[in-house]
Amino acid sequence: MDHAVALVQAYLQLNGYFTSAEYPIIAAAGRSGFRTLTDIDVLAFRFPSGLPSPVTVGSRTRTPRGLDMSDVDLGLGVPPGAIDMIIGEVKEGRVGINSGARDPEVLKAVIGRLGDSNIEQDTVVADLLAHGSATLPSGFVIRLVAFGSFPPGEAVPPCRIISLGHVLDFLQKYVRKHWNMLRHLQFKDHALGFLMTLEKARRGGAGRRGKAGVEIVSAQPRLPHAREPRR
Repeated sequence: MDHAVALVQAYLQLNGYFTSAEYPIIAAAGRSGFRTLTDIDVLAFRFPSGLPSPVTVGSRTRTPRGLDMSDVDLGLGVPPGAIDMIIGEVKEGRVGINSGARDPEVLKAVIGRLGDSNIEQDTVVADLLAHGSATLPSGFVIRLVAFGSFPPGEAVPPCRIISLGHVLDFLQKYVRKHWNMLRHLQFKDHALGFLMTLEKARRGGAGRRGKAGVEIVSAQPRLPHAREPRR
């Protein structure tokens, strides 16, 4: 997975989204053939969440705890009380949206993943291309979001733009705020796992003994009557 995509995926997940990275859009091509139209860098869904349901264990009632997703980033513009679908384009350099992600046929295929046969796809696609977002009759919200390190070098279509610097800042603050819980966990997510390693190294550096974190340990002299350890 692309490093920038992994960073954005971790950011969206900590904001309560279910994500699919590098999602392929496939179309029929000729007799019994298929071709990939494009890959959506990040496809993400967020459902309005409430408080976790309490669980009764013996005579005690406990509320299960997981990763804290209550600190939603205001910069993400999450629509309150609505199911939110993000079509994300991620660039390591300048912000941009590939022509494939703006192809009406590609957008129709993505919208079709919602499974609502009553959606007027042409109207929704027109709203997305004209405004960068669309609200369906069911209340679902679909948005185009572009991520990148630097401002766009040329005009981009209507969308929300979030810098990778903002994404990184959010993730680092999250790790530091919830360190007491996170430090006990193991992460298979590469981006979040690497951030945890960086934070552990930063905290370990505060108690270093050698100059600039470098220390030379000399061999310890043996005591004259020291016993050999048992094997």
